[in-house]
Amino acid sequence: MTGCMPDASEIERQKTLLRTEALARRDALSPEERAAAAEIIAARAFPVPVLAGAIVSGFMPLKTEINPLPLLRKLADAGAKLALPAIAGRGKPLVMRAYAFGDEFARGQWGIREPKPDRPEVFPDIMIVPLACFDRKGHRIGYGAGYYDMTIRRMRSMKKIVAIGFAFAVQEIPAVPATERDEQLDLVLTEREVIDLRGR
Repeated sequence: MTGCMPDASEIERQKTLLRTEALARRDALSPEERAAAAEIIAARAFPVPVLAGAIVSGFMPLKTEINPLPLLRKLADAGAKLALPAIAGRGKPLVMRAYAFGDEFARGQWGIREPKPDRPEVFPDIMIVPLACFDRKGHRIGYGAGYYDMTIRRMRSMKKIVAIGFAFAVQEIPAVPATERDEQLDLVLTEREVIDLRGR
């Protein structure tokens, strides 16, 4: 039966509205609340095994994003190798490059700090993923360019990975209007809880 499913433009309109509302809630958190949330998550036991030498990709926080660096430092201290994304161009998956605390950065698109281009490309076992909002089916809304959906899809075509959303609890929404292009998360970490979506 036709006419029951919203078309692509309507889904994008819904996502834009949900993104705007969720980011407004995130922006309303105080700097102290944001810093405390990052530390709470880092202090908690990590919900998946991280074998020595496993590659964990994170991200450099932008604007009011929750800061994954305390968690990444803890994982590195436990033996994980780290990676951060670099933008390869619109419509292309992100390139994950090796990173260690103390490395110098290049300035990427939107002023985001990226590993320098001479750092080797790596292929994470665990991806810690930013988002604008998420639901309990493992769907996320990002910032609209689709970089992480493309990147998660590429990594999953190469190996078994765990994709973990990283967010404040206020970024949860009842339902994301997902499409077949949207990759689902395996877990979401917030300051309130670990949301395990692998049995969905």
